[in-house]
Amino acid sequence: MRKHHAKRSRRLMAIAVVALGTMGAVGTMGVAEAAEAAGAHSAAVSAAFSPHEKEAARLLKLVNHARSKAGCSPLKMNAKLAKAARKHSADMASHRNMSHTGSDGSDPGDRITHAGYDRNAYGENVAYGYTTPESVMAGWMSSPGHKRNILDCSFKEIGVGLAQPGNYWTQDFGQPDRQSAR
Repeated sequence: MRKHHAKRSRRLMAIAVVALGTMGAVGTMGVAEAAEAAGAHSAAVSAAFSPHEKEAARLLKLVNHARSKAGCSPLKMNAKLAKAARKHSADMASHRNMSHTGSDGSDPGDRITHAGYDRNAYGENVAYGYTTPESVMAGWMSSPGHKRNILDCSFKEIGVGLAQPGNYWTQDFGQPDRQSAR
């Protein structure tokens, strides 16, 4: 686990990374999610999102911008990965403990599978204390392990979770199992 200091808040924030796991059915994205992920900015789309969904959409744009610069295809938001990420962020926030191990002893692969995502590979980034998608993304991109997950061109999908109190963030990355996706 690495510790980072945010320049503005001066609060100590820690972030951790999980390496790829092996073994992903592709979830579907709602119309509002698809429009936001594609860059639509209409008032109707924005009104359809909760504040956390808006933060997730902003983070997805930042991730895809970084991936584009590295020559990777953009990630698509996946409902099942998002479910796993949101639940893990909520678990961390309720226990005020940032970890890749859930309060029930689960690891990222367990949580992703439990959410119904069949995968060939996965990765997870977690963080806490960062107040904006831009600040958490900067923290992750300054950490080699987190950056490696974000720029792993084999990942095709992502789920994002943010929970309060404490701004607990989770990114779950996935490469769907081709046999399950058929």
